[in-house]
Formats: sequence, C-alpha cells, structure tokens
Amino acid sequence: MAGGWTRDGAVNEQIEASIEDELKRLKLQFGQGGASRSHCSECDEPIPEARRRAIPAVKLCIDCQQGREHGAVARGGFNRRGSKDSQLK
Repeated sequence: MAGGWTRDGAVNEQIEASIEDELKRLKLQFGQGGASRSHCSECDEPIPEARRRAIPAVKLCIDCQQGREHGAVARGGFNRRGSKDSQLK
C-alpha cells in the first residue's frame, strides 16, 4: 500500500507501538500475575488476607489504591504517535 511520504509498513508499526505501550501500562497497573504481596509496595502496611485472596497479585493496600484511583486521569483512545491525518479519521 502506498503511504505517500511514509515508508511501507509505517502505519502498522505505529499501531503495534501503540498496542505495546498500552500493554506495558496495563501490566504495570494491574501486575503480572503471580503471588500477592503481604505488605503494600508504597506504604509498607500489611495487606489484609481477604484482599490478597480477592485480587490476585495485589500490590497496594486499600488506602494507597484509593489514593491512586482518586488521582487517575482518563486517557484518550486514539493513536498519539500517528500523523495528523490518522487522528482526524
């Protein structure tokens, strides 16, 4: 497919890069699976057993998790690496 001034495959590379970035963000946010931590990774307070059983690979206590959720920013769902033309579609 002709891409004008771009090389062949550039659009697919942009899409794949966007997907990779989002997957990395989600893995960091939700953990990689595996065992839950016994203490919070931010404040080092013990994480209740019920929370560790309910949420696999939990890393934060309830207070720290609520603090993160309160400060969360909604993300746009479009490709920020693409050209202006790809964002207008």
